[in-house]
Amino acid sequence: MERLVMGVGGMHCQGCVKNVTSVLLALPGVDQVEVSLEAAHANIVYDPEQLDVQQFKDAIEGAGFDVI
Repeated sequence: MERLVMGVGGMHCQGCVKNVTSVLLALPGVDQVEVSLEAAHANIVYDPEQLDVQQFKDAIEGAGFDVI
C-alpha cells in the first residue's frame, strides 16, 4: 500500500468532503481516504498495482472539484 496526498479545490462544506470521500473510496484498490476541508486535501491509502495518480485526478474532477 502507498499513501498519496492530493490537493482538492472547490470544497465549501462537509457535503463536499463526503462527496470527494465517496468517489475516491469507490475506486478499486483504495483502502482508506481522509479528506480535510480546512487543509483542502485528500489523504489516500491505495494499492499502486491497481491505480495510478491520473485515476484519482479523474475521479475528483469528475465529481466537480479541482486537483490543486
